[in-house]
Amino acid sequence: MAELSWLGVVRHGQSVGNVRAEAAERGGLEVIDLAERDADVPLTGLGREQAAAVGQWVRGLPAGETPEFAVVSPYLRTRETAAIALGGTGIAMRYDERLRDRELGVLDLLTNRGVAARHPQEAARRQRLGKMYYRPPGGESWSDVLLRLRSLMRDVRADHPGGRVLLVGHEAIVMLVRYLVEGLDEETLMALSRSTAMANCSVSSWVNAGGALRPELFNEVGHLRTATTTTQEFVGADD
Repeated sequence: MAELSWLGVVRHGQSVGNVRAEAAERGGLEVIDLAERDADVPLTGLGREQAAAVGQWVRGLPAGETPEFAVVSPYLRTRETAAIALGGTGIAMRYDERLRDRELGVLDLLTNRGVAARHPQEAARRQRLGKMYYRPPGGESWSDVLLRLRSLMRDVRADHPGGRVLLVGHEAIVMLVRYLVEGLDEETLMALSRSTAMANCSVSSWVNAGGALRPELFNEVGHLRTATTTTQEFVGADD
């Protein structure tokens, strides 16, 4: 199967959920005040500006280096990011549920404090197993997400051999795409997760060199610094 010539991943812009979750964690609350289901959480005004900055970056790429196709998570915040960033560029896109955010099951809308208070056994199990293999009841582990990403990447390579493909997804998706593309091990992935504040609308990319994808950018935010706003980062309690 032919390798892609270029692969990029953009995290969605700042969402209402990012803001509410950050406020809840800082305020010592147990529950995040968010009415929408995860799939329906929209961007904030800042998030829309960040998405527009991604659009400026795409339009500023040299001829022959722009993405040819985009695959987008069907969640509202990612669909809005893609529509703003790619609208009018002529880049074809499709939605794929395999790019959705990690599902948290019974821990959905709980802060770290909330998990410890309401599900102490799960908090202990999560601490013991780690992100890679801990699956909350009704939710997913990072390994579960990797299974659907492996399937997605196989299809992307088959459908766009030698192509330039952009993914628009979520924080965990960016990390796990890097794990797959670069062949990382669990220890390296966990260290990367602990050390990296994955920015909203950051760009990560890999370019084909010698028949394999090699790292080009990771968590790049230079395009945001030249826009009308500066980047704001939020790293959630788990993802």
